[in-house]
Amino acid sequence: MKRFALVLAAALGLAAGQALAWSNHSFAAYRAFEKMPEVANAAMVTAQPLEAFLKEQEKSIETLLASQETWAQRQLDVYPARPAALAFKADPSRSDAARRLAFLRALRVAPNSKFALYVQADPWGPPPDAAMLLAHASVNTLPEQPNSTYRFIGLKAGDPVSPLAVLASASDEPDYGLDINLWADSPSDWGKAYGFGALPFGNPALYFSTQAPFHMGFFHEDRVIYMAAPFIKRTFPLLRSHQYSSLAALAFRTGHPYWGWRFTGLALHYLQDLTQPYHASLSPGNSSVKLIGINLLAMAGMPRMKNEMIVLLSNRHLALEKYQNQLIFNAALARRESPIEKSLRASNQDASYPAWSDLYARDVVSRQSQALGSRLTDILVDTLPLAYVTDPSFDFGVKESGIDLLAEISQQDAAKRSRLDSITTELMGNFGAHSRNLVRGILKASAAPSSAPDH
Repeated sequence: MKRFALVLAAALGLAAGQALAWSNHSFAAYRAFEKMPEVANAAMVTAQPLEAFLKEQEKSIETLLASQETWAQRQLDVYPARPAALAFKADPSRSDAARRLAFLRALRVAPNSKFALYVQADPWGPPPDAAMLLAHASVNTLPEQPNSTYRFIGLKAGDPVSPLAVLASASDEPDYGLDINLWADSPSDWGKAYGFGALPFGNPALYFSTQAPFHMGFFHEDRVIYMAAPFIKRTFPLLRSHQYSSLAALAFRTGHPYWGWRFTGLALHYLQDLTQPYHASLSPGNSSVKLIGINLLAMAGMPRMKNEMIVLLSNRHLALEKYQNQLIFNAALARRESPIEKSLRASNQDASYPAWSDLYARDVVSRQSQALGSRLTDILVDTLPLAYVTDPSFDFGVKESGIDLLAEISQQDAAKRSRLDSITTELMGNFGAHSRNLVRGILKASAAPSSAPDH
């Protein structure tokens, strides 16, 4: 069993290196919410620095963060209690900077997180004025990647901004370094203080690996897998979703709708990540029996199948992500709507799911996504260029920036491409429906209308 865990750890190590589920969540989120009345018709809000919200609601935040800790200890299967020294305590005499640091440490997120005042431009909107754009490093602590689609528009305190822009923009924000180096073996001072223990899988020296356990959730694997590798239960998207959801409800209730929408967007990210089958399933397309067989061969000194499986999982994950992103971005550039935009916007399936709850992401979203893994893998293998999804000597991640996947697939057999487009559209439909259900849940919990007057 212990040696089997090594195979799973290796697979997850590579998966953790590709910890982004969907490229630039904001593009899809704009479409998912632009026709939702609770968002589209909500009153404009005014941008407010995080420090102002924290100062004005310090005592309420102290109470809320204590209740979040109680919830996590009761509801999460594997949860390392927050060290008592990190608890948020109201202290009106301290500086804004000290209060902000105490808040971030109590949430156990990276204390260098920017939380800048900004929005991402809607790709269907007019091009932003270059003079209004912020440098990448003003918003994101991570290095800017080749072919980046980020366009950060700076805001000032008091600027009016639409809830749609705040919500969609914040849905991408957890990929900007909030969950980086939070582990005892991370190269950071805060990781050693946060109490999460050692990184459960992946390489602690690779920054994207350290984010993965907060953005993946393997909740529906076979029992034998958990017996062999109990560390795969140490994932925390439910924690983050609950933290930000309850902060959003507090912000709405107390007359801070800018932060209500901003925290709602942060909560959305983790739910949206779990709509990606490669974030909700340990090894989509590979049965537990196959994993065990691969492990036995590796134990017998024949690791080839294990090594190949790891590369192929990564390649398929990245190829799907790139294709989805190119479809959405190119449709916006051409101002030509595709079935994906319609699927993201369609609300006819929203009510078919159970009512929102703190465990909705696990019980509904992750279960649905995990069940789609095998069909998705079959379609990717049948449709994409074989080198990208069946050749373990090809590293998609290394060569991705030079690949125009949309152009290549446009030359593919129409029937095969139709299958790929159909499942991609289905996944984006799930993304939209679950995102709207989370927003409805937060607005209900806030006990205030979505258009509450600004503070």
